[in-house]
Amino acid sequence: MDLLDVIEWRDISGNEMVHRWPEYGEGNIRLGSQLTVRESQTAVFFRDGKALDVLGPGRHTLTTENIPLLQRLINIPFGGKTPFQSEVYFVNMKTFTDLRWGTRQPIAFRDSELSMVRLRALGAMTVRVNDPQLFVNTVVGTEHQYSQESLLNWMRDFIAARFNDTLGAVMQTILDLPKVYNQLGIAVKSRVGDDMAKYGIELIDFVIEAVTPPDEVQAMIDQRASMEAVGDMRRFTQFQTAQAIREMPQAGGDGGGMMATGAGLGAGVGIGAAIGQAVGDALRSGGPQQAPPPQAPPPPAAQAPPAAPVAPVAPAAASAAAAAKCGKCDGDLVPNTKFCPNCGAAVGPAGCAKCGKELPAGAKFCPECGEKTG
Repeated sequence: MDLLDVIEWRDISGNEMVHRWPEYGEGNIRLGSQLTVRESQTAVFFRDGKALDVLGPGRHTLTTENIPLLQRLINIPFGGKTPFQSEVYFVNMKTFTDLRWGTRQPIAFRDSELSMVRLRALGAMTVRVNDPQLFVNTVVGTEHQYSQESLLNWMRDFIAARFNDTLGAVMQTILDLPKVYNQLGIAVKSRVGDDMAKYGIELIDFVIEAVTPPDEVQAMIDQRASMEAVGDMRRFTQFQTAQAIREMPQAGGDGGGMMATGAGLGAGVGIGAAIGQAVGDALRSGGPQQAPPPQAPPPPAAQAPPAAPVAPVAPAAASAAAAAKCGKCDGDLVPNTKFCPNCGAAVGPAGCAKCGKELPAGAKFCPECGEKTG
């Protein structure tokens, strides 16, 4: 049996913040035992349940009431246990880096533009013990060891509470979040640091890496960014309409782009109205128009039935045709069009623009004179 003890501790895992010697059982440190404290450590010496001293780096000779040669005799009245209890708590004074934190539950945030939003946050922090005796007495207690995981689990509750309070004071909407990250991190660090100082912990660094809304809110933000990237919605719609017209089979395309563009023109814009708008703009700007196909030659005079005399178009009728109005928006109609250039409403041809003959439904050419109706 050794008469004296050599007391020391090496942190093998790198995660322990406090370690008790002895780990378990009664604190039986004998008079004259040697205590070795390393540069990155501090030892808190307890005797008879009281913290008597805080020992820095070096070798220390401990003075207790446990005299090795008389220990057994003294312990007899106490059932073989020493009445002079002593123990040492080693405190790791190194800086604990890259402690990851995150909110366990989403934080409800009243957003000025997106209404109520539930946010999650995560980041990293750096801490160290700056008051060993206070930390052991208020946090560790009589545990035989205390790890950085235990500290981190405890601090997360403080971080979530302070983060929730500070978030509403720093920003109004999460759309402004990128420019307030630094300000938000400083504010949360200050408040959490004050909380930890009461327990002998110094919060050195506090970093917010991300504050994220739910997936559906992120999708809304992406859609909004896409709309802002488009810019002038009217010009963008006209461009898509022109692309669709060029890809129509009549223009030599395969028609596939028309269907794809038609699907993309959702968002409340009718395809017919968009095409009518584009056609009207082209006519007003004097753009090129497709010439009508050649008319079939009239039958020989000998076989043709006598043609009925065609009444000349009265000036009033011609002016009425020129001043035709759309039945939906009351806008001026452009001759020989199927859609109103102002609202895009379909315009059914009442009669031939050349001879005035009433046209059957779906007719592409006048049965009287051969004039193209569309």
